[in-house]
Amino acid sequence: MASGTALVYDEKMTTHKLLWSDPSCDVEVPERLSSSYEQLKCYHLVERCVRVPAREGTEEEILLVHSSEHLEVAKSTQTMNEEELKRVSGNYDAFFFHPSTYHCARLAVGATLQLVDAVMSGKVCNGMALVRPPGHHSQRNAANGFCLFNNVAIAAKYAKLKYGLQRILIVDWDVHHGQGIQYIFEEDPSVLYFSWHRYEHQEFWPSLKESDYDAVGLGKGKGFNINLPWNKVGMGNSDYLAAFFHVLLPMAFEFGPELVIVSSGYDSGIGDPEGQMNATPEVFAHLTHFLKQLANGRLCIILEGGYHLKSLSESVCMTVKTLLGDPIPQITGEMAPCLSAVESIQNVRAAHKLYWKWLMYEEHESKITNNNEAVKVEKFLELHMKNILSPVPPIKTATTDSKSLAHLLPVSVHLVKEMDKTETKALVSGFYADLVKEDKTLNSLGSMLAILDKILKKEVCNGMTVSPSTAASVAVALRHSLRSGFQRVLCIFIGDMQIIPNTEDGKILMIHISKKEQFVLNNFLLLLKDTEGNDFFSAVLGFILPVAYSYQPNLTVIAVGPNRSLGISGISLLFALLQGLAESRIFAVMEDTEINLMQSVAKALVGASTPHFGVYVPPTQEKINKIKMLRDHYQQEWKMLQCSGKLSI
Repeated sequence: MASGTALVYDEKMTTHKLLWSDPSCDVEVPERLSSSYEQLKCYHLVERCVRVPAREGTEEEILLVHSSEHLEVAKSTQTMNEEELKRVSGNYDAFFFHPSTYHCARLAVGATLQLVDAVMSGKVCNGMALVRPPGHHSQRNAANGFCLFNNVAIAAKYAKLKYGLQRILIVDWDVHHGQGIQYIFEEDPSVLYFSWHRYEHQEFWPSLKESDYDAVGLGKGKGFNINLPWNKVGMGNSDYLAAFFHVLLPMAFEFGPELVIVSSGYDSGIGDPEGQMNATPEVFAHLTHFLKQLANGRLCIILEGGYHLKSLSESVCMTVKTLLGDPIPQITGEMAPCLSAVESIQNVRAAHKLYWKWLMYEEHESKITNNNEAVKVEKFLELHMKNILSPVPPIKTATTDSKSLAHLLPVSVHLVKEMDKTETKALVSGFYADLVKEDKTLNSLGSMLAILDKILKKEVCNGMTVSPSTAASVAVALRHSLRSGFQRVLCIFIGDMQIIPNTEDGKILMIHISKKEQFVLNNFLLLLKDTEGNDFFSAVLGFILPVAYSYQPNLTVIAVGPNRSLGISGISLLFALLQGLAESRIFAVMEDTEINLMQSVAKALVGASTPHFGVYVPPTQEKINKIKMLRDHYQQEWKMLQCSGKLSI
């Protein structure tokens, strides 16, 4: 299994710069690259990455996407004087040439391909390339929007050719539509292209009709081009997460990519003069975390835009920290997408209903003042980053060896000593006196509490324990967590177990994934019967994740009992997805000592890439209807559900 995170950077790419005054281009400055790299050094992230050297892309590689005429024009600018450069630049929309531009653009292409090679060869699991000039606007025969060569498009063509890939996902979270990538792949079903972008009903650059939600691709590529237009400025964290939950992730899991490439523009972040959006840097940690669950973790992130230096550099750092496997910071802001975002999301779902199995039974309603000026973004971000970034616990994953099974788990799982029996008895007696009568129960509770205490004290990030009575262990764990000061605990039960009722109203949210109809006091009952995953994605992406993100827990507890309706791959993927919550504090309590299950959960907790989920099978209409009923019932309470099904506003 590949491990490690690559970083590709070459300061020579900072030599490309504007030599004359041009208001349409003056935000694309060399400091975009150097400030991002310096911030990575400040967070001590550079030294934790695998350094991969950049190289120049070859002419043959550039010609995978661009015409020889375009290449020759770019090449000719190396010896031009300023007037000649200005004249050639004027032939394109929002682009400037410098004598070093051609060299820098070739370095940007080569750096991107170096990252693809590092990931595809297994040298690393994932990585980021800091490149200039950006690429996603450039077209076969034209520079456009600060972009000369289309780095990401070349990378996708290169990966298909060199590694024989048949399914590549490109995610473009830049605030501008990457029309260059769309034009190159709109007839190609082997590349799924997703772009969200500021659109404002075609008023915002590049102001193209084909940037709207109804541009779904052409010919065999129909359904493989996904445009999510933002028709208002001021979109925030909840809008971006809703787009992932209700559009991108279900499509991505159905598509089953072998490689994910991100056109990573941070002009969609707060303070950016181009985007005028309100998303804060930690949202990019969450987006990156979700994408890591695809393609066996093969993820290449390529810098595109981002023009507020502080916002850009902090967002780059959030992305790299997540690639490295650091805990995900708690998301901030109200978890409720705005009505304009909901409308755009539902329009995309309606436009793609013909092409995607997961949408086949869904009903769709079609067509249903930014505050950046008031925010001193520089000062805000300084304070904001201090508030959201906690010290990384020294240990990632902990367990005890009460069952003598630890030697079968990944070596990075840390062993902790069980809690003393006297201490366990004193602690548990205050909650459930009956539970301390048997030595067997007392021992398992001592193991469980030893790990939980380490998580609550932030000495470890997450942990796992085996218990002969999962429900009892979880009941004690929940009470102990609340007594330790945690105000919101999410608890997910998988399998058949007698759940001890929750009497801490509002402080514990329980979701039960079960085969049987059961009464669950004060909580959700979610029924899931299929182990092949055909109901898993609609339930998890369409309901569990939106509810969990609306709730914003301080701790997540997942209990795995007998007679499970989820297979091992589904359980491990659920663990991986839920690590985006509660600063990745997650505690697994398992009744089953089946070694494959324990190994799979342990791998998910230590951050190993998620195995492929298998062939996608569409959900049944009956299950879609059940999930929809749950969404309709709870969407007023849990606002992140409002991006699917009918709105009640």
